[in-house]
Amino acid sequence: MMEITFEYWNKLAEQIITISSLLGGFSIAVIANLLVSDTNTRLSKIIMITATLAAGSFLITVFAMTKLLMMTTEGYPMNVIQTDLMLPRIVGVILFLLGIVSLIAMISLAGWTKSKKLGRFTTTIGILTFLLIILMLT
Repeated sequence: MMEITFEYWNKLAEQIITISSLLGGFSIAVIANLLVSDTNTRLSKIIMITATLAAGSFLITVFAMTKLLMMTTEGYPMNVIQTDLMLPRIVGVILFLLGIVSLIAMISLAGWTKSKKLGRFTTTIGILTFLLIILMLT
């Protein structure tokens, strides 16, 4: 198996930090809107849970990938070997994927707050989005 270079991990971490920051900010905005909303249905609570899970996952991903970025940057004060990168990589990737799944679930559930027809549409879009993201990640 080919070993991935520190330079590649550095660039990958940069990209994931940017994406996670944007998606985390979006999730936090949804949470803020739900907090000021007067709706208190079971569905709105589930949407709040998925938004919170997404925001938390993306936040942790930002910090895990920042650690990875710093460890792979030239001039890092300590010696780093490939195995030192394992924990931030695993945590970052797993929580990034959990954040994406949570965000897609939130999008899929959003339409059900308005109507059955819109709920079916947003769920279909959510499933299609999930499948295409999985396809692009493999």
